[in-house]
Parts: sequence; structure tokens; C-alpha cells
Amino acid sequence: MSPPGPDPAHSLVPAFQGKRVLVIGDVMLDRFIWGEVDRISPEAPVPVVRVRRETVHLGGAANVAANLASLGASVSIAGVVGTDAASEQIRATLSEAGIHAHLVQDPERTTTVKTRVIARAQQVVRVDRETEGAVAGGGLDRLAAHVLDGLKTSQAVVVSDYDKGVVSPDLLSAVLPAARRLGLPVVVDPKISHFGHYQPVTVLTPNQAEAARAAAMEIRSEQDCLVAARRILERLDAQAVLVTRGERGMLLLERGAAPRFIPAVAREVYDVTGAGDTVVALLALTLAAGGSLVDAATLANHAGGIVVGKVGTATVTREELVARLRAVRGEVS
Repeated sequence: MSPPGPDPAHSLVPAFQGKRVLVIGDVMLDRFIWGEVDRISPEAPVPVVRVRRETVHLGGAANVAANLASLGASVSIAGVVGTDAASEQIRATLSEAGIHAHLVQDPERTTTVKTRVIARAQQVVRVDRETEGAVAGGGLDRLAAHVLDGLKTSQAVVVSDYDKGVVSPDLLSAVLPAARRLGLPVVVDPKISHFGHYQPVTVLTPNQAEAARAAAMEIRSEQDCLVAARRILERLDAQAVLVTRGERGMLLLERGAAPRFIPAVAREVYDVTGAGDTVVALLALTLAAGGSLVDAATLANHAGGIVVGKVGTATVTREELVARLRAVRGEVS
């Protein structure tokens, strides 16, 4: 499938440079323990992993910000962390990536850390340390005030909701109407518990399971997926719904436009960790650069296809995206 428009590789992607995007959501740290397995434990039927190295990456909303920065955007992020070592590591890593961070500290929370043990390019186990539930002590009020101020200098907004307590109905009701008044495109990576509060927005990106739950139906076919997307648009003040369907690609349903089923373009899938973060980053950045929702969905599809070919939490660069687009155009020319 050829990218839409005259040539996104030469127009939209270079236009990403310096676009100002604000990310709001659940900030996390992704820790990876890489090792080898060659035997089963005599104590229990589990593999014994011999550790070779450890790496740390930005996760959750912070991975959205990392993808945006990797693509050349000027990025700000707003979220909540604890007062632990993980929070300091997140701050330092964001700073190294050139991302401006406003992270409210909540001493009653544990900064979310997801630790994955990887052997032979496959996850063996994941261990989560986190605090779920509401942020205490007026932290969300301080966060909302910062976000409202940050909207004034932004060109697009991403809401990255991992349902850890940062994205709340009160925060959404304060931020989303303000973004609409400023004419900013808003991209939401949703969770089902807040579905009715994601309005007004430009585009929501539920995966197929989330779309099925939001529409109160099973999705077994493309037609089912289309019916579910229509139900979501009928329910919410949103311009579009982009349903991500894994190896079946994506469905973009935009008000007043014909639905578009976009086939998957991943050549090899090693790890889907963080692929949704890459998708929302590309959507927001393409809209900030003046692209259409069709352009945004197509570029997001290609970027997602790149990151699932990498093991672990990963980002995509402009150079990788341009190379992929050129390769695709060459294949179909």
C-alpha cells in the first residue's frame, strides 16, 4: 500500500522537527533483565535465567514522549511519580532525551516500574511495582494547572492512559475542553474505565479488545469492528476512532468519511511492548505537522511495524521511518 499524499517521506516527516507536543499520563520505568536459559529449576517447573545484562527504558506515557523526541519533536510531559529512586531515574532519562518534564511527586505512591526478564528474545516473566488509585494531596490539581498552562504553547496533545490514577475524569474535564478551545488536536490512548470521559477529542486509539468492550459487543470480523467503531463515535464527541488490530492492521473511522482498513506492514514481530505508544506519538506529530488523519494513521502503521521488529521498549527515528516509506514506494512502483 502506497503512503497517501504527494510524498509523506519528503514532506510530513521532515515537518516533524520542532513541533511542540504535550504528553499527559502515567509515567513508568521499563526495566529489562536479559539472560540465557539452558535448564529447568529442580525446585519448580520454571526456567533458570542466567543474567547477562540489564537495561532501563522510559515506559508508558514517558515512552510516548521518547518516541516524539526521537522523531524530532519538542516534547513536554506531565505526570505523577513517587519519591523513590525510580522517579529520579525517570527524570534523568527524560532530561537526557531533551524532554521537558513536569512530574508531581506523591510520597504515598510507588513509581511504576515494570521489570521484564528476557531470554532467547522472549519474555519469561514480568514483575510490576506500582500504586494504583487516585493521586493524593492535591497532586492532580497541581498537575492540571501545569497542563492548562502548557496547552498555550503546544501544537498537539497526547493523553496516555494506563489506568494508574493520573488520568482522571476531573483532569479530563478540565483539560480536554480547553484543548478544543485552542484548536489543538488531541490523541487519546484509552482505558475502558474512563471511556465516557474522553471528550472532546480528535482521535481515540483503542485496541480491538477495548473497542469491543466499549461497544458492548464481540468483534469477529471487519464488519464487527466497523460497527463497534461507529458505536464509539456515536457515544463520544470525537472526530475519529482508530482501532488497532495487531496482525490485522488498523481501522480508521472518521466522521463524514468512508472507513479505511489499513493492512499491517510489520515484516517480523519480535515484541509488541510499547507499540501503542509509538502509534499515538505518530498520530499526534503528523496532525501537528498539518497532515490528515489518513496520513497520520498510515505513518503510525508504518512506525508501529518498525518497533514491533525490535525486542524491548523501543522508539522509531525519522530516518527509519523515511527508509521504510521509500522501501514501500519502491516495492509498489
